[in-house]
Amino acid sequence: MTDAGLRHGRASLGLSFGVQGVAFALLVTRIPAIQDQYGISDGLLPVFLAAVPILAGVGSVATEKVVARVRPGVVLRWAQPLVLLALLGVGAGREMWHVAVALGVFGLAVGALDASMNMLGVSLQRAYARSIMTGFHAAYSLGGIAGASLAWAGARWELSLLASYLPVVAMLLPVALIGSRWYTEGKGAEGKRPDGTEDGAGSAGGALSFKLLLPLCLIMTFAYIGDSTVSNWSAKYLQDVLGSSEQLATVPYNVYMVTTLLGRAVGDLGVRRFGAVAVVRGGSLLAAGGFAVVAVAPGAWVGMLGFTMLGFGLCVIVPQTFAAAGRMFPGNSDAAVARLNIFNYVGFLVGSPLVGALGDAWSYRGAMLVPMVLVLATLVYARAFGPEPARYGGGHERPRTADVG
Repeated sequence: MTDAGLRHGRASLGLSFGVQGVAFALLVTRIPAIQDQYGISDGLLPVFLAAVPILAGVGSVATEKVVARVRPGVVLRWAQPLVLLALLGVGAGREMWHVAVALGVFGLAVGALDASMNMLGVSLQRAYARSIMTGFHAAYSLGGIAGASLAWAGARWELSLLASYLPVVAMLLPVALIGSRWYTEGKGAEGKRPDGTEDGAGSAGGALSFKLLLPLCLIMTFAYIGDSTVSNWSAKYLQDVLGSSEQLATVPYNVYMVTTLLGRAVGDLGVRRFGAVAVVRGGSLLAAGGFAVVAVAPGAWVGMLGFTMLGFGLCVIVPQTFAAAGRMFPGNSDAAVARLNIFNYVGFLVGSPLVGALGDAWSYRGAMLVPMVLVLATLVYARAFGPEPARYGGGHERPRTADVG
């Protein structure tokens, strides 16, 4: 694999992360409009919302099996257009079964997409021999901000879902298909690097052990419980608990998205300088501090400070968890990433109902302490983020591909 090939592969994968951020944000930020278009009752809505991450988990499991026969780039090349077309289907339908089918396809395709994107990201990071994974997730955050902004514009101008989605899909679909021509894996068969050398002997080598992967699965779950708490409850918390206006209540999630982007934009630099363990520990402490500030905030502006801290703290955990799985199982990283990806959806499913139930039964201030404690538990498992394999550090010469820009 040439240096130019790796650079093109990195750029095309970053593009895919960005496109996925746009698509997912366009779906989740227009949920009220989807509910109105299809006449979905408040009681039935949680069933539709839960079905997407559940089916995404199924898609991630299926991807683990598929990549044993075809490469992750092939899965990604087909999954991304399917996600965009399913999004368009959500906007174009009229009957209840139309949205049920479209969301079902969206969920399955998203699971395959998330798994295959992160598989490629882990393999490219191995080829570069330095941290680049957080940058891919920064592209996702940037896409999410763009998608949320487009959704706001559509709602502001009272556009139908189809009118909102069709121009975006018409633009992104050919871009994604063209970009897929340059998908590149940073390793060859059986865990070999592009220069032909074997992958490092990680703690589990090529054998995938769920016992060894479990700490990373827990960390992924805790991170997404924190993330879903912000996305689902920040507006309600600011308005109902801290007494803000309805308009001001929309600000914390936007601030969270922007700080997530900024943190991820510099996250790889931090990992290269201080190591993944230190960066994840620092992020966990900052995120826990953010939840603590939110829980005790006397007013809206202090609450927004807490949500700002959360964006900077949580942003590094997920990409570094995927990267750690790749290092832990260098000969079987695709399967490790696919299984780890499932716990993304577990955290998403658990987080919002957990905070809501605790808020109703106890108090929403007290409920914020639960994700705080869970994020702090990441410190217990921080060693799972371990050092890079010996030949990537300690003064050893790195492969030529590590010097790609």
